[in-house]
Amino acid sequence: MHFKGTYTALITPFYRDESVDFDALEQLVERQIEVGVEGIVPVGTTGESPTLRPDEHLKVIERVVRVSAGRCKVIAGTGANSTAEAVELTLAAKAFGVDGTLQVTPYYNKPNDEGLICHFSAVADLGVPVVLYNVPGRTSREIPISVVAELAQHRHVVAVKEAAGSVERVSEILNVCSLEVLSGDDVLAVPMIEAGACGVISVASNVIPRQLSEMIRTALAGKMDEARVIHQQWAPLFDDLFIDTNPIPVKAAAAMLGMADEVYRLPLCPMQSALRDQLQQTMIKLGMLG
Repeated sequence: MHFKGTYTALITPFYRDESVDFDALEQLVERQIEVGVEGIVPVGTTGESPTLRPDEHLKVIERVVRVSAGRCKVIAGTGANSTAEAVELTLAAKAFGVDGTLQVTPYYNKPNDEGLICHFSAVADLGVPVVLYNVPGRTSREIPISVVAELAQHRHVVAVKEAAGSVERVSEILNVCSLEVLSGDDVLAVPMIEAGACGVISVASNVIPRQLSEMIRTALAGKMDEARVIHQQWAPLFDDLFIDTNPIPVKAAAAMLGMADEVYRLPLCPMQSALRDQLQQTMIKLGMLG
């Protein structure tokens, strides 16, 4: 199995001048590894990939690979809505020694089925394990099950991150191919594993990596009742991390925990005070804050 367990969709910390805070980035990676996550996903949507310049994008991936030093897997976010750009980023990530790449559905230009197959295949041809990323809420285009089945025949397409809000998609995928399925939603991770998924690419594990990893390992061990108890405990946090556009709430939570400054790049900006208060109260109730 290529990718099993908890993979953290890592935030990208910024200094107040909005440059990348590589010192904080290294500390975030070390914290994840210390508690035993199976992998890290730098520069996905949660890592604010749309507003990182290509050179910054690659520097973040390179630093995460160097700091992790083989202690966990690294799935680099190198997707784009331009196939040429996705190929260029993936080639660079391959040279850094990543374990896989996360390839988002091309957004805005809405390719047809054949376009999707050609796009993902061009990246997979580079020889790095590819995780397809189905997130129609952000891309306006779902990867149809028939396209997933076609792409599964490529030896370097190994998994799919499902963030369409549908547990049923897990069974539908596994009925037509043997790709690994990773939940793209913390709140659906346990039911998706029950349906056959092998892990999660998580936002919440930025701030609760130990607890999230415990939940996933418990579910993967078949102890579903115990996993659901952990899920219920942390469900309020899962919900509140999406009361505003991701990654705004998780960066706010990380700042409350002293992990990084709360700095975004426009068009993302801090959330309203009422929402911040709601998130803070939830974290206090869960014992995350004093």
